[in-house]
Amino acid sequence: MANQCPLCCSKQSQSYFKNKDASYFSCSSCDLVFTPKEFHLSEAAEKTRYDSHQNNPEDKHYRAFLSKAFNPVIDCIKSGAKGLDFGSGPGPTLSLMFEEQGYAVDLFDKFYANDQAIFNNQYDFITATEVVEHLSKPGDELNRLYKMLNTGGTLAIMTKMINDQVDFASWYYKDDPTHICFFSQTTMNYLAKSWNSRVQFYGHDITLFFK
Repeated sequence: MANQCPLCCSKQSQSYFKNKDASYFSCSSCDLVFTPKEFHLSEAAEKTRYDSHQNNPEDKHYRAFLSKAFNPVIDCIKSGAKGLDFGSGPGPTLSLMFEEQGYAVDLFDKFYANDQAIFNNQYDFITATEVVEHLSKPGDELNRLYKMLNTGGTLAIMTKMINDQVDFASWYYKDDPTHICFFSQTTMNYLAKSWNSRVQFYGHDITLFFK
């Protein structure tokens, strides 16, 4: 039986790749590549990996990495805009970069900033940098985030996307066992269509949705 896509819930998926660590499937409807639940880490094992990340706000190289998402967002938000950094991680840095420019930013991370109250809020911009590839239910999570955007708001997603240049068998990005779903521009366009949103791509790993 085909595995149900965790993004669009279609059961029209096909085998995409298999190795000793996991099996991967590709959704015929939204183009998401995903690995089924039986290959996901436990939450404890997942957190152990995240605890080892050295996300330091003082690290200029980490700031330069995040600037790929920061710069296009800062160019399209207005003074006084309120933001959310979804999946802020153990060393929140992107939120600090916005705060240094005068913007208020809330944090959410299921391990490090699990404030469920933020899901009752509305935001002018939401960032999700290097997080969507970790989501076991990306459809539910992303739909919830988009509903939290004010009209005119921006949702920024940063994730390495599959494209014609990616050799999945040797792709380092899939070798992280916490990475369980992989997007393409086709997948992002599917989301934009489902939300009736305008979408803009920046390089191979940044997507902005405009509500």
